[in-house]
Parts: sequence; structure tokens; C-alpha cells
Amino acid sequence: MTKSQETLMQKWAVKTVSDPTVGNLQTPVNSGWFTKMVINNLPVYREGLSPNFRGLETGAIFGYLLFGPFSMTGPLRNTDFALTAGLLGGVGAIQIMTALFILYNAAGKAPNVQPPDATVANPPSDLFTRAGWNDFTNGFWLGGTGGVVFAWLLIGTLHLDTVLPLIKEYHLLGA
Repeated sequence: MTKSQETLMQKWAVKTVSDPTVGNLQTPVNSGWFTKMVINNLPVYREGLSPNFRGLETGAIFGYLLFGPFSMTGPLRNTDFALTAGLLGGVGAIQIMTALFILYNAAGKAPNVQPPDATVANPPSDLFTRAGWNDFTNGFWLGGTGGVVFAWLLIGTLHLDTVLPLIKEYHLLGA
């Protein structure tokens, strides 16, 4: 075996975590360099972000992605109100998720702190406090609402509402 093959085998070998009763073995899937890179670059686990900015970034992603299903597959998809229905449905979904985050923080004890594991070595400690979760929730609401409004403005401004019926006519979107 060459030296590079040995280091590759050591890199992908399955190692147990310090306590095997935890039920989280270190496998090539959950502790590989690619998986660690993707998971640790998510807004919740990225280092150096405040809880408010973590929520803002997460909410913007959710809001932007929620607009499409409500406008393209909702009950008003074939009417002139499809974009408005997508906007209102997306904002409503963000409101519901924000209410659930508030309820999660309002329970008897503080939010659960994730222990370090094979994938995330340093989970953010400032997020899993009452004040941190409250900041995350505020940022999520603002980012989510802004993400839905941004998607609505983008679709309406680029005149994609005139192109989408042509795409639907040829069944490229399954409508």
C-alpha cells in the first residue's frame, strides 16, 4: 500500500465516539470532510454569527423557498391572484413557524443544548439560551417575511408571471 492509500483508509475508517452508548458512531457519512463542511456551514452551526443573524439567514431561506409552492401549486394557481396567494400563504407559514419557535422557548425550561458529536464539534452555546432563542426567533420572522416578499417582488418585477403560463402549457412544471 502507498502512503496516500493508508491515509485515505484512516480518514474513512469507522471510529466510535468516546461513549458508545450514546448511539452516535463516527461513520464516513456523518464524519466525512464533505458532510462536516456542509453541516458546519449552515447558519445554525456557523461560527461567529449572532443568534439574530442566524435566524435572519435561516428565515430568509425558508421564506424565499416557501413562496414557490404556494403560488405554483396552490388552489389559485390558474388565476390572476396566484402571486398574491403565494405571498400571503408564504407569510402565513412563516408566522406559524415563528409562533412554534415562541412556544418552544416558552416551555418550563431553557432550550436543549446540543452536545458535541461526530459531525458538529462546537455547537453554538449562545443560541441555546432563552435570550439567544428569542433573538433567533425575531431574526427568523424578519428574514422569513423578507424572503417571501423578495421572491414575490422578483417574480412580479421580472415579468415571469407572463412566462410561467407558457411553461405550464407545455407541462414542464407538472401543472
